[in-house]
Amino acid sequence: MEIQEMKDFTSQVRRDIVRMVHKVNSGHPGGSLGCTEFFTVLYQEIMEHDNNFNMDGIGEDLFFLSNGHISPVFYSVLARSGYFPIEELNTFRLIDSRLQGHPTTHEGLPGVRIASGSLGQGMSVALGAAQAKKLNKDSHLVYSLHGDGELQEGQNWEAIMYAAGNKIDNIISTIDLNGQQIDGSTDQVLPMGNLQAKFEAFGWDVLEIKDGNDLQQVIDGLKEAKSRTGKGKPVCILMHTVMGHGVDFMMHTHAWHGKAPNDEQLEKALSQNPETLGDY
Repeated sequence: MEIQEMKDFTSQVRRDIVRMVHKVNSGHPGGSLGCTEFFTVLYQEIMEHDNNFNMDGIGEDLFFLSNGHISPVFYSVLARSGYFPIEELNTFRLIDSRLQGHPTTHEGLPGVRIASGSLGQGMSVALGAAQAKKLNKDSHLVYSLHGDGELQEGQNWEAIMYAAGNKIDNIISTIDLNGQQIDGSTDQVLPMGNLQAKFEAFGWDVLEIKDGNDLQQVIDGLKEAKSRTGKGKPVCILMHTVMGHGVDFMMHTHAWHGKAPNDEQLEKALSQNPETLGDY
């Protein structure tokens, strides 16, 4: 995609996010909106993937969403990348839907490889998949996304230590640094200090995307990360985003971590994100 096409894509994804959450008065718009550029670039530009989905993932890049509550952006991008019908977005969070609030695998939704409702577990799963690719001599990469507040879970750091200790250098793990979590800012809830220094101390190669809501910076950052794989170290991207980006009244606050807009707020959010590819 050209940059303008990607901008059009992100605008439509943001419409999908707020419409899905509004319809059922439930879901997590804030982090979803903040990661829209990341998902767009990953699925439209960076990953070598096949929307003729199979769970073994042999011969293609894999993606694992650890902070599963931002499922609205994941579902929208999967649907608009051809994994399942766009119209299915209408079923978000409904009983018996394949599009549950947190991604699940038992309904067989194409593109979803793990159930990721419990935070802190995605790193372990992604590393297992990456190590399996190395054992199978599959040269493709594994990508994962994690929330910053999620790093307060101790299991992450066991996995991070394991990755470097076993030279799992075919993984790119991105941390969404929006500084917000459900109960407030990450600094208020549990400060994590210098994450770059921490990852480097654990043996990772670390790079930074200073504006994760700038498409070109995300493209450049992911391409740079890709160039650093295969050199003996796992790769981490620290990506700074704004929670609720693209909807002015949702930005820079944890209040919209898990809150749905009302009718008036929905219309305001939609007016800030023009329809570009067609609503579902």
